Amino acid sequence: MKKIGSIITCIILGIILFVICFDYNKRQYPNEFYNVYLDGEYLGVIESKTELENYIDAKANHFINVEDVTTTYCEDERSLEQIIIDQNLQPLIDSSKNTEYYENDEGLNCVDITIEDGEMIETVYTPEGLNVEKIVTFSDQLNTVDEIYSKIVNLKSFTIKGYQFTIKDEDENIYIYVTDKDIFEQATNELIKTYVGAETYEQYLNDTQKQIDTVGSLVENVYIENEITVKETQIPIDEVIYTNASDLVQFLLYGTNPVTTTYIVQENEMISDIAFNNKISNQEFLISNPKYRNENSLIAVGTEVLIKETNPQLRVVVEMYIVEDKEADYKTVYQYDENEYIGYEEVVQEGEAGLERISQKQKIVNGDIAFVEPVGKEILKNTVDEIIIKGDKYVPNVGDLSNWAWPSVSGWVITTDYAWRIHPITGGRDFHDALDIAGMGYNSPIYAANNGTVIIKEYRYDYGNYMVIDHNNGYYTVYAHMNKFMEGINIGSTVARGQQIGYVGSTGYSTGPHIHFEVWKDCRYCKINPWSIFR
Repeated sequence: MKKIGSIITCIILGIILFVICFDYNKRQYPNEFYNVYLDGEYLGVIESKTELENYIDAKANHFINVEDVTTTYCEDERSLEQIIIDQNLQPLIDSSKNTEYYENDEGLNCVDITIEDGEMIETVYTPEGLNVEKIVTFSDQLNTVDEIYSKIVNLKSFTIKGYQFTIKDEDENIYIYVTDKDIFEQATNELIKTYVGAETYEQYLNDTQKQIDTVGSLVENVYIENEITVKETQIPIDEVIYTNASDLVQFLLYGTNPVTTTYIVQENEMISDIAFNNKISNQEFLISNPKYRNENSLIAVGTEVLIKETNPQLRVVVEMYIVEDKEADYKTVYQYDENEYIGYEEVVQEGEAGLERISQKQKIVNGDIAFVEPVGKEILKNTVDEIIIKGDKYVPNVGDLSNWAWPSVSGWVITTDYAWRIHPITGGRDFHDALDIAGMGYNSPIYAANNGTVIIKEYRYDYGNYMVIDHNNGYYTVYAHMNKFMEGINIGSTVARGQQIGYVGSTGYSTGPHIHFEVWKDCRYCKINPWSIFR
């Protein structure tokens, strides 16, 4: 009996010793696992980091720039059910995002099948902020990679490798994602060519521009004015990611979801008419319809053209040096004879236009002249004033509707016409209901367009220093952005046609020295096309 008891005791002691030794060995060799965090939030613990990465690459959606694409199928001589069978559409229907069965206007049974379509990419990576840290533990508790994957999907998008370009703006930064840095460079080059012209830009880059002999123009500098930074990054796959330059150029030109329509050309319409009537600029029309070289190109009645509003994301700057011969308009000088009654008029000297060679530097931003700096003026032929004797026993304050004076000296350039445009200061689309007359330089004279009475002489935040003249014949003229007013002219003063009333400046909302010239008719602020009084 004692022998059996001893054997049992030995067995029990052996079992205890085995368990102790097993537990000792187990604790002597801990496990190497990995804790998983997303943006600092603990998700679980896994056995292999590589296994998780491979699982994500195999399981995750490999499409970027995903859009809903809807295809319609309608019954013909076959039933809709037969068409679904013949074209093997059932698997597509089963996996579609949405399927809608209906009867169309012709009474046919149809189905709209909507699927998500996009660009396929090879490798998907873990989201930015995902951190996998090695740990050493005696615990055997593990999560499956499927569990971790499900948690990640609910919290954040997966990524691909690429580059983030940041266009810095005063209001908000614009972020552009590309798969290759060259895509952005190619797109910006194409954008520059759109505004500069491909041939002109190539000549500028290769230093093969034709030098100015007498008249002509030279591109002195071309650059992007925005501050742009770039970094390599992991891009979330639900962002818009550009994989080619042509798509990116469209965004840089038009922004997101541009207003786009088609238009049928009507009889007697020129490009300028089409642009004006559709609230875009001539240049916007030419950008969207590149087959037409300039605004004077002929366009056939019935032609379908594209109307598309630009929304440039970059400021393409071209600095030009321009030399051109311009006709200098002669002045009409009225001399008043107090011995003759009002209504008497006699031309005592015929006017004759002159010719001037004007040299200027222009800063052009996205195709619009933003600044004009006069460089030189050479008189090739002097003007001869027209002198008219008018009968009057006093200086009239009523403007003569038959003859209006141009408000500036010669050498002027219309930088913005009476037209739709993108505002150079605010960046918004608006209608410019005046003429911007530039090229004369700071402090050059501003003249009254006709006889009248000064009714406004003040500073306003947008007009700067400006003056309004009531011509007492239904018309008013406005002269804005003055550097200063002519001394001695005040509210209530009577001014004569061609009399200097101020000096060219750049006060208020202005990108450079010019005259903002408005014409009102029949009431204050009833603005009309200023060209109408000169024609």
